[in-house]
Amino acid sequence: MARPRQFDEDRVITAAMETFWRHGYEGTSTRDLCDSTGLGPSSLYNTFGGKRELYLRALDRYYDTVTAAQIERLQGPGTAKERLRAMILHSIESDLDADDGRGCFAINAAVELAGLDGDVRRAVRRGFDRVEDEVCAVTRAGQADGEIPADRDPREVARLVQSTYYGLRVLARVRDDRKALLTTVDTVLEGL
Repeated sequence: MARPRQFDEDRVITAAMETFWRHGYEGTSTRDLCDSTGLGPSSLYNTFGGKRELYLRALDRYYDTVTAAQIERLQGPGTAKERLRAMILHSIESDLDADDGRGCFAINAAVELAGLDGDVRRAVRRGFDRVEDEVCAVTRAGQADGEIPADRDPREVARLVQSTYYGLRVLARVRDDRKALLTTVDTVLEGL
């Protein structure tokens, strides 16, 4: 009996994430996934259960990598506003410098499928909630240091920052005016 071909599951999920990220869920075919992962259709379905299940695993991978990197920036050195600015600017710069226009995978998933699929909504929300919690913690630190007024509700501040952050990421996909985007970041942070 032939031994089944072994594969690196992490590599396969990362390759699938990149494919979904570049083409979207609807724009990604099983053939695209087979080409990017190196798996045949039956291996893909037998291992992951189908395209949708692999998409959910790709969203988890995004959370484990990209969202984790956002959290690291927020937990890094600097004042509260410097850390918030670092997180936002890193993503805007990445979006503007990318030549593929793919933007943020989580935002893309939110727009394309979260309204139609509860599991996708939960996966995206997990990442958004985690970033919101960390921005809230940074806000509290800024309040303790006197950098952000203590009378502002940290959760409301976090939601303002997060809305600006996600909105700018969408704008960066269609507007390559770096100065306008950066001015918006600075205006929002000055107003905290």
